[in-house]
Parts: sequence; C-alpha cells; structure tokens
Amino acid sequence: MRSTLLLSFLLLGACTVGPDYKGPPAVGAGAAGKGHFVRGQEAVAPAPAVARWWETLGDATLNRLVDDALAQSPTIAAAEARIRQAQAQARQQRANRAPSLSANGTYLRAQLPGIDLGESEAGSAGNGTGSATNGLDFYNLGLNASWEPDLVGGLRRGVEQSQAAVGQRYADLADAQVSLSAQVAQAYVNYRDVQDRIRLNAQSASLQRQGLALMQQRFAAGTVSALQVERLKTDLESTDAQAIPLTAQADEYRDVLALLTGRTPGTLDATLATPVAVPLPPAMVAVGDPGTLIANRPDIRAAERALAASTAAIGVNEAKRYPAIRFMGILGLGGTSPGDVLDPGNLTTLLAPQISWSFLDFGRTAAAVRQSEAQRDEAEANYRQTVLAALQDAETSLSRFAATRRQLARLVSAEQSASRAATLNRQRVEAGTSTMIDQLDIERQRLSAAMAVAQAKAQLTNSFVAVNKALGLGWTPQTPAGEAPPSTGG
Repeated sequence: MRSTLLLSFLLLGACTVGPDYKGPPAVGAGAAGKGHFVRGQEAVAPAPAVARWWETLGDATLNRLVDDALAQSPTIAAAEARIRQAQAQARQQRANRAPSLSANGTYLRAQLPGIDLGESEAGSAGNGTGSATNGLDFYNLGLNASWEPDLVGGLRRGVEQSQAAVGQRYADLADAQVSLSAQVAQAYVNYRDVQDRIRLNAQSASLQRQGLALMQQRFAAGTVSALQVERLKTDLESTDAQAIPLTAQADEYRDVLALLTGRTPGTLDATLATPVAVPLPPAMVAVGDPGTLIANRPDIRAAERALAASTAAIGVNEAKRYPAIRFMGILGLGGTSPGDVLDPGNLTTLLAPQISWSFLDFGRTAAAVRQSEAQRDEAEANYRQTVLAALQDAETSLSRFAATRRQLARLVSAEQSASRAATLNRQRVEAGTSTMIDQLDIERQRLSAAMAVAQAKAQLTNSFVAVNKALGLGWTPQTPAGEAPPSTGG
C-alpha cells in the first residue's frame, strides 16, 4: 500500500495540469507575408526604423525635451513601479514552491484545577513557594518547517502566470514611452507652429496698417469714400483679434510640455521663448514591415503576455481538483523550567504529513476552471483585436503622411506663385502703373499663402510623429531592480 501511494504521488508530480502556452494565434498573416504596408508607399523605405525617431527631425531642443520626459515623467515612474510590483509577485510565487522554516519561543502558564502538585513538583514548576499548587509553567524553543510538494504543477503554473505578468508590465512601460515621446513631439511641433503663425499674423497686421494709413490719406484728399476706410479698419481689427487665441495656445503648449517633462507650468517659458522653425521629417522615412510591427509594437506584446498569463491561470485552478500533500515538522527543546530549553535531553521532534482533497465542493473548482478558460478566450480575442487595430493604425497614418506630403507640395507651389506675383506688381508700382495699396493687398495674399504652408509643415511633421507612434517606436528597454525582461514567448 505504501509503495502504491508513493508511486501515485510520483506520477502526479511528473505532470503539469492545464494547457501549455504555445504562443499567440496568427493574426494579420496576409499583411505580414506581403513584407510591406498597403498604403502610403510614397517616400517610405522598407528598412528598419530608428527607435529614437525624433532625432531624425534634427531639433536639439526637442531631443532634450523627449529625454527629460522619459527620465522625469510621473507616467514612466508609475509604469516602472508596476514592473517592480509584478517582479515581487513573481518572486513570491517562486518562493511558494520552497519549504518554509520558522523559529518560535513559547512560555505557557496553565491553571489545572483538581490536580495537586507536590512540593518537589511545585518547586520544579518554578513558583518558588514550596507549597502545593495547581499551576504549571512550560517553556519551549523550537523550529517549525512545512513544505507542500507541487504534485500536479499548480505552483509551476502560478510561476508562469506571474512571469507573464512581469513581461506584460515591461510592455506597458514601453507603450508608455511610445505615447509619451509622441505627445512631447506633437506638443512641441504645435507650439512652434503657433509661434510661426503669430509671426505671420503680426506681419499681416503691419501690412494692413500701412494700407489703412494710405487709404486714410486718400480719404483726406477726397479720392476714396469713408466706407473703404472702415472696411480696412474692420480687416485690421479681425487680424489683431486672431493673435489673442494664438498667444493663449502658445502658453497652453508650453505648459503641456512642462507637464510631460515632469516640471511645473511656466518652467520652460524662457527656454522656448525664441521662435524656431517647425522641424521637418527626412525625405525618406524607414517603416519596416507589418511582421516587425506585430512582433515589436508594445501594446501587441502586452496583449500577448496577457494571453500567456490567462493560459497559465487555467492550470492554477485545475490543480485544485487533485489531492495535495503537506509535510509539517517540529523540532524543539523545552520543559517546566527555563533551564530545560538548554538541555538536549529535552529534544522533541514531530513529523506530520497531511493529505487533503476537496473532492466534494459542489462544482466550485469546475466553475473556477471554466471562468479561467473564458478569460483565456477573452485575452485571445483582445490580442487579435489589438493586432488588427495596430495594422489599421499603421496603414491610416502612412496614408495621411503621404497625403500631407502631396498637400504641402501644392501649397508651396501656391506660395511661390504668390511671391512671383508680389515681385511683378512691385515692378509695376515702381513704373507707376500700379498703386501701393494694390501691392499691400498682394503682399497680404502672399502672407496668407505662407501661413497655409506653415500649417501644412506642422501637419506633415505631426503625421510623421503619428507614423512612428503607430509603428510602436520610441521605447527603450529598461531593467528595473537588476532583472532582465522576460521573453514574450510568441
């Protein structure tokens, strides 16, 4: 019988209940197999993309802001703290597989009614009275040990689940880095765009003031009506009014950049005060391929690790169906006097194996297993949805990037045409065949075209930022607490 029981436990210990994780399902295989994205092939190179993509914009201030954000942002600090939490949980799960050992000291004073201890016994009990007593003192120092063998692999599945959770937290950190670098770049581009529009708006207002002054001179000479003067005044007031919200937007973007870099509002005002042109993306943008996107985008990796964790959770609950054995041991020294805890002759040992099996729980364990399986199915569906959404995000951002490039080329052509018109009319003014008021109006049209170009440049750079965010770039692997991030296993 003992041999049969031992063999049964050995056979149980050789297996691990629950399904083995075999990696994520194949999603977007058609897109990944093509080796390229469907849309936005204009000015796109199928080469490995640069992780620190913002450096390709060639703006030293932007580089410093992104680096500061990645180093000081509370968002990144919170993600790193969640990694440490997951790592501690994983260490705890691994420790659960090992025996536990504890030390204890005990003093017991017992009152025993109806029992009369003699004088000698009373004296040995340590009361010091030498008279009969019904009290008893007990002293003990000892060690307690316990160990539960992982017979069916439930603890091993728990370790797998916790390790997958650590990988998910690393992916979440990378996703936070991706989002943060993109937010900093977009806020910076928008701020420089607003600065440029404030400059162009001021130039337009200056031209309108010159035209108004000339119109007022002609009104004084009686060659124009008061209506024409008032129309110019209305245009000037509208132009001046446009500068007010632009100034407020500039303040807002500076505060956003301060917040993203872990600073208080107003800290970056002096640093960003000098206007600088909007940085432009390179002529060719490296985007890699869909397969690389699926393998490396952080939110996809987080979803894959969540799927691995939910798969391991099935085994954790499945193990509760089977018997469990627990070994408990006690080693102690003690007696009725303090000196007895130092006497090896008072050594007490106890070994107590215990077998437990909840074979009748009215379906609670089966329900827990089914719940884990449903959670695994949900995690798999979430993974597929994440991959499809990532592919759509990449295709959409590439399409917008290509469209914005074409739009900018048309607007630049329109600006060049407006500049040529201003030059030609200036020659007519010098020849006396055109008026200065006409020239000022043409100059205003040139500035309007220049403002459209400036906005299109900002849109182009922002679409470049969106492309890199969609590709999951901008993250740097970190190793808090000296531990390497685990493999995704997929």
